[in-house]
Amino acid sequence: MERESSGGRGRQADLTGFEEFYQSAYARLVGQLFSVTGSLEQAEDVVQEAFIRALDRWPRIQAYDVPELWVRRVAINLAVSEIRRLRRRAAALLRLGAQRPQPQLTPQTMGVAEMLRRVPVNQRPVLLLHDVLDLPIEQVAEQLGLPVSTVRGRLARARANLARHLAADPEGALSRHGRA
Repeated sequence: MERESSGGRGRQADLTGFEEFYQSAYARLVGQLFSVTGSLEQAEDVVQEAFIRALDRWPRIQAYDVPELWVRRVAINLAVSEIRRLRRRAAALLRLGAQRPQPQLTPQTMGVAEMLRRVPVNQRPVLLLHDVLDLPIEQVAEQLGLPVSTVRGRLARARANLARHLAADPEGALSRHGRA
């Protein structure tokens, strides 16, 4: 029992060391990564992610002569990966260009969106696929990668939530936009 409590103190000491390391290196690394990313927000994101990864490996990293080098390398790798990802995305969007059709946001579509916002997010796909698009429950389950029983449960809860909202606001958004 005594070993467990001393181990807990050691872990706490490790975390205190990490917190000191974080406080001393964070601003400096963000400044350095800003030069790589050109964006303060992106620099903060990659440095924070690098510190999260360092925390997971802190017992090993703290033994390095300069742990900051490891964090900087990870942050740079993350920044370069993000820049490459954004370039690929921009190139793909340019290729699509004028080919991208504009969505049809009819009053009916707006009414469906308003209706779906009234139920929790995990119930929305089930309600859309089954009640709006009229897919059978088995197909909804297959498309969402869920068991049929989960789809049935979410559908029942979504309908109950929606019924409560409609009862509380009978002249609400759905009557203004039309029902699907």
